[in-house]
Amino acid sequence: MRILTIADEVSPYFYDFYTPGRLAEFDLILSCGDLPKQYLEFLVTMARCPLLYVPGNHDESYVTAPPEGCLCVDGKLHVQNGLRILGLGGAYRYREGPCLYTERQMARRVRRLKGAIRRAEGFDLLLTHAPARGLNDMDTMSHRGFACFRELLEEYRPAHFLHGHIHQNYGVNVPRVTTFGETQIINACGHYAFTISDKES
Repeated sequence: MRILTIADEVSPYFYDFYTPGRLAEFDLILSCGDLPKQYLEFLVTMARCPLLYVPGNHDESYVTAPPEGCLCVDGKLHVQNGLRILGLGGAYRYREGPCLYTERQMARRVRRLKGAIRRAEGFDLLLTHAPARGLNDMDTMSHRGFACFRELLEEYRPAHFLHGHIHQNYGVNVPRVTTFGETQIINACGHYAFTISDKES
């Protein structure tokens, strides 16, 4: 399965300078948040494949006007072509807002999903906006990761963890791809393409 993951910044390659067929190779698009709804709607129309998303901390407008043709998997365990995707949108609370959570609040959201995870016998891919605590996050409150995400990785050892929120231009040491145990962690800022083999899903 060929996957395009996106977050935080509109990619001119797939929007302003798009040419027909540029998205044809992808079987699935996964958005990690903080993107205009018009961009998601454009991609899902041109790609002719499913687009799944979780909201970022700047996606308050999704509450009343979600991107059409796209599927929100926030707070859900969704199975797409055999791939078990656990979605948890939002970021660490640094102000008031519908897409911001304290550590306790996010941990409560994770606990509510434990039954679905158990019935699915785990999950293959964790899709979030914020990173995990101590894995690609930063010390500032607005870019702090969630400890409960790290606990999910330790307990269930999914093959992939996709997040946004940490822009590549925040510093020279912001990684694109890292690993944590058995999990490949991808910072989806802008766009990144990768392949999941049939054995992984």
